[in-house]
Amino acid sequence: MDVPITHVLLSKSRAHDGAQLSYSRCPSLLIRIVVTAAMAIVTFLAPAAGVRAGRSTTGLPLMVSLADARIGSLLLRDGEQYVEAPRLATDIDITVSGPTLRARVTQIFNNPTKNWVEAIYVNPLPDGGAVDTLKMVIGDRIVVGEIKQRVEAKMIYEAAKRSGRKATLIEQERPNIFINSVANIGPGETVVVQIEYQEPVHRSGNTSSLRVPLVVAPRYNPAPITQTVDLGRGGWGKTNEPANDPVPDRDRITPPVLDPRVEPPTNPVAITVLLNAGFPLGDVKSHHHAVKIDAPSDDVRVIRLDNHVTRADRDFELTWTPAAAAAPSVGLFREHVGNADYVLALVTPPLKADVPPPYPPPHAGEGRVGDREMVFVIDNSGSMGGTSITQAKASLLFALDRLKPNDRFNVIRFDHTMDAVFADTVAADTGNIARAKAFVSALQASGGTEMVPPMKAALSDRRGPDSQYLRQVVFLTDGEIGNEQELFDTIAAMRGRSRVFMVGIGSAPNNFLMTRAAEIGRGTFTHIGSVDQVQERMRELIEKLGSPVVTGLTASYTGGPMDATPDALPDLYRGEPIVIAARLGAADGVLEIKGMIGARPWTVTLPVAKAAEGTGLSKLWARRKITDAEMAHRLGQASAAEADQRILALALEHHLVSRLTSLVAVDATPSRPEGARLTRAELPLNLPAGWQFDKVFGVERKDDDTPAPQPLERRADAGNLAVKPAKPTTAMAAAKPLAVAAPQPAGVVLPKTATDAELKLMAGLLLLALSLLLALRRHPHRHTAH
Repeated sequence: MDVPITHVLLSKSRAHDGAQLSYSRCPSLLIRIVVTAAMAIVTFLAPAAGVRAGRSTTGLPLMVSLADARIGSLLLRDGEQYVEAPRLATDIDITVSGPTLRARVTQIFNNPTKNWVEAIYVNPLPDGGAVDTLKMVIGDRIVVGEIKQRVEAKMIYEAAKRSGRKATLIEQERPNIFINSVANIGPGETVVVQIEYQEPVHRSGNTSSLRVPLVVAPRYNPAPITQTVDLGRGGWGKTNEPANDPVPDRDRITPPVLDPRVEPPTNPVAITVLLNAGFPLGDVKSHHHAVKIDAPSDDVRVIRLDNHVTRADRDFELTWTPAAAAAPSVGLFREHVGNADYVLALVTPPLKADVPPPYPPPHAGEGRVGDREMVFVIDNSGSMGGTSITQAKASLLFALDRLKPNDRFNVIRFDHTMDAVFADTVAADTGNIARAKAFVSALQASGGTEMVPPMKAALSDRRGPDSQYLRQVVFLTDGEIGNEQELFDTIAAMRGRSRVFMVGIGSAPNNFLMTRAAEIGRGTFTHIGSVDQVQERMRELIEKLGSPVVTGLTASYTGGPMDATPDALPDLYRGEPIVIAARLGAADGVLEIKGMIGARPWTVTLPVAKAAEGTGLSKLWARRKITDAEMAHRLGQASAAEADQRILALALEHHLVSRLTSLVAVDATPSRPEGARLTRAELPLNLPAGWQFDKVFGVERKDDDTPAPQPLERRADAGNLAVKPAKPTTAMAAAKPLAVAAPQPAGVVLPKTATDAELKLMAGLLLLALSLLLALRRHPHRHTAH
């Protein structure tokens, strides 16, 4: 039977209705009886003493305590108190039209409490997506968002929040992390927020793909280390707070994370993809989710989740290939917007495997042209615990087995420390490879994620530019750090003749970091999301590493001025297409692309007048130009002011969310009563699939009161407690129906505390009841004269 998606939030299992909280470390039923009796005494005596238990001076409910937790609540710590979290369900509809896709993300926020709530959700979106639309649905009213400068949008939102009006704000914190804020959700109310984005389809060889990130994984955020000192008399003084924070927005990108050992999954997601490839389709595959695929025609597929709804704990990845043996090698699409024409060109160069790579320079030096110097870097930090470290080790062992006798190599591993197998790169002989494989096989995941030092070590080139070796760095990690900018700066400053190839590991890697790091390092990004992808994806990468590079790429247009992106076309490896987005003054010219494959020139011409109609191309062009401006600043080609000026102009003209602009929607009618308290609640996220909570946030304390080691990464708040969801409200039941077959959670256990808190609670409640009784006896009610 079909059940609304939002029922998952509120009724994971009717079989568990009426289940009680399972108090870990509670001595026995006696404490529960005593606590209940004490609460009954307090409840009975409080009115006589003139006390209104559980109410504020405004008559509104106070924040709940653990004792107030009812079945079906998710509690988040707020200081010494707890606030019940809003609930979220997400419905994602994607339409693929040839080389582009349009996604509509509908988020349903429900407030199950008696409080007025502001919901804060850290929202994952593709780093290449152009977010351009925001709608807020309140009952039968639809409020459309407007693009504003970020500061102005925030001021509009805060003013609406203070005045009691419903409002929604979408802010970009990273290109792949957005903050959704929804203000003034009333008791029992549901607010629907809908955002839309445009994104190019990724293509490599014969395979096209799309990826939908569903969870923001916990980030390792290095602490700032620069401090100033105030010296007083006698030479003694104190250090001030650290400055130059490498992650100044750490609080905004580190939402609460549920512990899957004690809390059921949250944030259910439904996904539907209408795939209109534009050519007859062959294999269509979802790599990490079970799906149902309908085929209404040769070039169209409709893909839905097999269970209709999934937990938001891993990325959704879909790939498709053409039915014919050879995929189309050229695509040209055009869109007319305003007074300009926008084009998107995709061209796959021919494979010339017999031509040696053209770099390094062909003069004499150490090594022979075509021999490789490879540095492998593997992340064994805590976030790589579970299946991720298994995937990373298997990937690296696969690569080591495919080294050639004339290659040189080294292996570096890192967490918050760093080790290398050899002091320098060594010959890839049998003994050295065996030593490296033993080193890799013994790795275990633990500790922090200090990524900059190993990147510096890997890029340190002792042979210099005269060496004939092709220098390639293969970096295997989930990329879950908050100080991306430091890593980008390191690669830009030290890349030299090295190429950096990023290999993303796990169910929810930081694609933004991987993509940009590979782009700055003139390499490629490969994602390995499961163990069964290791051989396929690593084999493709190894082929790229040994394939000729298409270099010296340029694009020109005969029909007048052209503003193309990327500004500088990158080198390409086997099977990679050239993707050019451009704004043209006229559409009657020819787009010409030139390059070198080895020592051979290569040219292709594309008449723009014959381009097929495309949609959303202007948005993709503007989004890519924003990325170009960011990259120009990172590479020292533009000042911060120049980059900001370009970004702001593009975002405002094309109605896009960016680092400097936000979308804001405000309801005109106030809904929150004057004086009613507004509670802020950050919606918790699931731990990514395959991750181990202890490896990321530290080890729990044992029952013998042995202190736990200090966590090396951000530790989750122990107050993020989840209990079994309650039955759905009428408002949630009215949401869009989507069938669900959710896993049934077992009984939920509150975290162990290894303290005598229960006994203290019992004693405190009894003493409170006794004090109230004594107060009544000492101050009997006095009758007033009439």
